[in-house]
Amino acid sequence: MMSSSLDKLKALTSRLEEKLEQKNQKAATPSNDVPVKKEVPVSKPVEKSKSSAPDTVRRENIARVKALYEKLKIFEKSPDFDNIFIYKAMNLSGIGLKEEDFGEVREGKYIQIIAITYEPDKNGKKKAKNISLGYFGKAETLDEVLKNEIIEFVLRWRYEKAFQNVEHYKDLIARVDKPADRLF
Repeated sequence: MMSSSLDKLKALTSRLEEKLEQKNQKAATPSNDVPVKKEVPVSKPVEKSKSSAPDTVRRENIARVKALYEKLKIFEKSPDFDNIFIYKAMNLSGIGLKEEDFGEVREGKYIQIIAITYEPDKNGKKKAKNISLGYFGKAETLDEVLKNEIIEFVLRWRYEKAFQNVEHYKDLIARVDKPADRLF
């Protein structure tokens, strides 16, 4: 679930970048419609710094998640910021996050950020449990800026969760590379 959300976020970012590039190309084309040969810049080798790009992106993402956590008052339902990452998933009710309805509010619905966790029932079987982390009223009354911040919070939370999952699998793979007598 997380990887598909991350893939959708990457696809959306890619499309936005393509549209910006197209817009910039149109603006750079002379008005007499004579095609202009575009020079392709030669990229220089990237020097590795002590702080790698993914680490920087992750730190910036976490900082923004924390800012939105405070702004959206998620702390009222989940007082410890670090604990919001123990949830297995996070969704929105009342706002579409799928490709075909991204950002659309659903008339007549209530806007909520929903965290999903799995807890054992009386028979020990794991059951999904939904926890409301934020309630923002009816869809019709939702401010556009607030809507975007709610969406951003959920997507950035998912992005960090994807980083955590990647880290987990890197650790497991590192264990596989060791001789079998040293796995545990």
